[in-house]
Amino acid sequence: MTLATKPLSSYIAVVFDFDDTLVPDTVDTLLESLDIDALQFRRDRIQPLVDRGWDKILARFYAIIEESKRRENKITQEYLANFGKKLAPFDGVTEMFDRLRQSACAINPKVEVEFYLISCGMVEIARNNCIAPNFKAMWGCEFSYGKDGGIEFLKKLVTHTEKTRYLFQLAKGIDSNPKEDDDDGKSFVYRDASAKELHVPLTQVIYVGDGSSDIPCFSLLNEQQGIALGVYKDSTAQDWSREVEISQSQRVINLAPAEYSEDSELMRSLTLAVESLAKKISLLQLSVGE
Repeated sequence: MTLATKPLSSYIAVVFDFDDTLVPDTVDTLLESLDIDALQFRRDRIQPLVDRGWDKILARFYAIIEESKRRENKITQEYLANFGKKLAPFDGVTEMFDRLRQSACAINPKVEVEFYLISCGMVEIARNNCIAPNFKAMWGCEFSYGKDGGIEFLKKLVTHTEKTRYLFQLAKGIDSNPKEDDDDGKSFVYRDASAKELHVPLTQVIYVGDGSSDIPCFSLLNEQQGIALGVYKDSTAQDWSREVEISQSQRVINLAPAEYSEDSELMRSLTLAVESLAKKISLLQLSVGE
């Protein structure tokens, strides 16, 4: 490689949010599994906390933990695992991973597509879902469990803004939590790295999300010239844009229904995004003589 050419990475990272992106909202479906009206629970148990200044994510999990305790610690790690196993992804999701790998391979057999999940939701559910084996790494909120097994407190919180931390983490090839001593490794994740040190540059990252929790990631990828795709469920694109107020720097390349069948708009968008990056990598390979 000469000084005139860009560093080469043969990886494409496709990153997904979880709730309402790949599966139905896990809070609502978890509450329904406990015979709780999710809408009423949000209105009567979560919203009053938000109105008193609670962070929305903390308010949600505090209310769920309190409800579990009220039911003699009904929600355990085993309960969440079993719930995750039964949770059905949206149509076409299970086939989507191989389709995208094949699309990249058809352009360039040397290109590898990796999948990651970054969620503000319960990662324990995602880790036990049928699609979990497709992901190289999954990050999200995690519970600490009491002696009786019930959920007791959050031991890891992933906020909307902190989602971007994990984009930097995967770019540097860090699959799990950094083991550096200071501040849970955050300074290591954010330290400057030369382009040639990166596992996958953010220009070769595709991010798919459904709303406000994903805006920081949309913004970062637009800044870094990556690809941001938005999805919506049970609404229209116009409803989504009204609900999520975004600036020009936070816009997505395309906004499509959360439907992953082969001929769907979202699947076509993902396929085109992967193919375009595979072609870009092919061009870079020519410049370094691969």
